[in-house]
Amino acid sequence: MKRSMIAAALAAGLLAAAPASAEWPADQPIHVLVGFNAGGGTDIVSRIIAPPLSEVLHQSVIVENKVGAGGTIAAEIVARANKDGYTALMTSPAHTVAAVMLKSIRYDAFKDFAGVSLVADSSFVVVAKKEFPANDIKGLIALAKASPGKLNFADVGVGSTQNFAGELFRQMTNIDVKHIPYSSTPGVVTALLQGQVDYGVELAHAVQGQVQAGKLKLLAVGGPTRWPTLPQVPTIAESGVPGYRVTGWYGWMYPAGTPKAIVDKLGEYGYAFANVNAQPEIDQVHHKVALTLQIDPSRRVYVRHINVVGNTRTRDEVVRREM
Repeated sequence: MKRSMIAAALAAGLLAAAPASAEWPADQPIHVLVGFNAGGGTDIVSRIIAPPLSEVLHQSVIVENKVGAGGTIAAEIVARANKDGYTALMTSPAHTVAAVMLKSIRYDAFKDFAGVSLVADSSFVVVAKKEFPANDIKGLIALAKASPGKLNFADVGVGSTQNFAGELFRQMTNIDVKHIPYSSTPGVVTALLQGQVDYGVELAHAVQGQVQAGKLKLLAVGGPTRWPTLPQVPTIAESGVPGYRVTGWYGWMYPAGTPKAIVDKLGEYGYAFANVNAQPEIDQVHHKVALTLQIDPSRRVYVRHINVVGNTRTRDEVVRREM
């Protein structure tokens, strides 16, 4: 399946060998690939940023979901794409996680890509079904320890950042709970709404609407500080699990070797992402969906993110260093 999707991308012209235009962007749409389902964090961020970026660049920015293999199908397409600035990857910590966890990937997650800019960050949260007896993390831990193996939790699958966040919580609290993986964020949210699972680990913006509507119960956020759009919700660390820290980020990447003039126009010395950041409606949208716009045209922060696990070899190292 993975090879057939990449072949389809070839047929669609995403990997065509056309020379980069000196007047980028020319009259040609920019495709930003997302390796996950519609409704997930990476997809939401891409669709928020695409319209204002189109306006700034005076060129269409098209979001395409190339789903599968933990986001590596989309990443491989971009790694092999022509280095002309018209095929990009919106990525997340899953990119670095895959580099360590998946031996089957046919690209170098670090050397084959150029980080252009950090775009947004978010917080992971522990969220429970409406009928869950506990209202906070201490209550969840007490329930789990009173009935080992009875509670269950959901995420988007082994190897995902959500899974790391959930497993780290389980390890640090020494609780015995059953893991139930789903294929997408909407699947996790649906399972919680239907009461099929007790709690889940997800990105804040994926569940904030259901929490505000009283359909789900938010227990804690995973970052080192309380989330700006959820100031009333405590962190997991301050809820009795000191040292717990998991955050999410999203960034724009090009194939390595993309001309510096194109990368700079978007990032360090250019205007594109900086102008997007200056549009007040963008910040309003991000706050509405529990995201914080974190444009980093200097690329210093983003490059640190994508390189931090370049030499790690174990899952524990990824959890400690990437999260």
